[in-house]
Amino acid sequence: MTDVPYAVVPLLAVSAISCFGLAFALRAEKSDDAPPPGPTPKQDGSDLGQNNTERQVQPEVEEQQRRAQAEAEKTIDKEAVAAIEDARKAVDAIAANKNDEALAAIQRATGKINLLVTHNPAVAVIPANVEVAVFDWAPGDPFSIMDIAKDVSRAIDDKDFPVARVLLHSLMSEVRVRTYNLPLATFPLALKEATLLLEQKKTREARAVLLTALNTLVLIDRISPIPLLLARENITKAQNEKDKSKALTVLEEGKAQIQRSRDLGYAGRDPTYVALNDQIDKLEKRLKGGVELAELYTRLKERLSSFLKEHWEQPH
Repeated sequence: MTDVPYAVVPLLAVSAISCFGLAFALRAEKSDDAPPPGPTPKQDGSDLGQNNTERQVQPEVEEQQRRAQAEAEKTIDKEAVAAIEDARKAVDAIAANKNDEALAAIQRATGKINLLVTHNPAVAVIPANVEVAVFDWAPGDPFSIMDIAKDVSRAIDDKDFPVARVLLHSLMSEVRVRTYNLPLATFPLALKEATLLLEQKKTREARAVLLTALNTLVLIDRISPIPLLLARENITKAQNEKDKSKALTVLEEGKAQIQRSRDLGYAGRDPTYVALNDQIDKLEKRLKGGVELAELYTRLKERLSSFLKEHWEQPH
């Protein structure tokens, strides 16, 4: 591979991404005898990547984080949480050579899973844990963003995918909600298999099956791009600003945030970006002319909020 002068980026970003069962897998890797921890329905996202404490979080971002946390916690199913906890207890019991306790714990977990399946016949996964985090590692100026994007392209061309992943992480500016979901199709099968193995005195195999099930919860990420949140805040500030010149300055800042979101690749080819810029241009012209602007501000904020909702409803 040729030497490439890749941009220096925060290596902490490496820890921010996982495919399945991050919260459970990390603990299991530390010791073969330590089962994954049981899920807790409320977490603040500290394990997910809030390593950017040097930056001051904007009020709009804080509000989105609080709102996302509250909404996500409403989706957590207590029976799913309890079923995972019983599976974890079964792992503990097997490690302590208490097979009867392990079988009882698996039986309790199975009962809870059966209830979930009965009450949710058309659902494939049930939320069991949630983490909300703010990632804001991306540079503020478009030239730095472009430089990193070029480095990503070179790393991919060189098939240096680990470096490309780290570089991509440095282009993140988002509020993310990560939900850990219990798969209703595979988790019951794992419990059944573990029961059969325990009855055959195959404790090591039974424990391995349970650990695998705990480490393969389904992750679903939903995001709100921070630049779009800040753009919405700018538009609200401009609407409340009495000084026309200051209002125009704040609108330009909002336009820059919209462009930043596009540069960072948050649906960068979506035509909504062009429409939003056109609406701001029209608003600025009207502002200079001193005409009534309430309806224009309302339409602009509605369009931007709708765009944010589209991002949020698209699982990642």
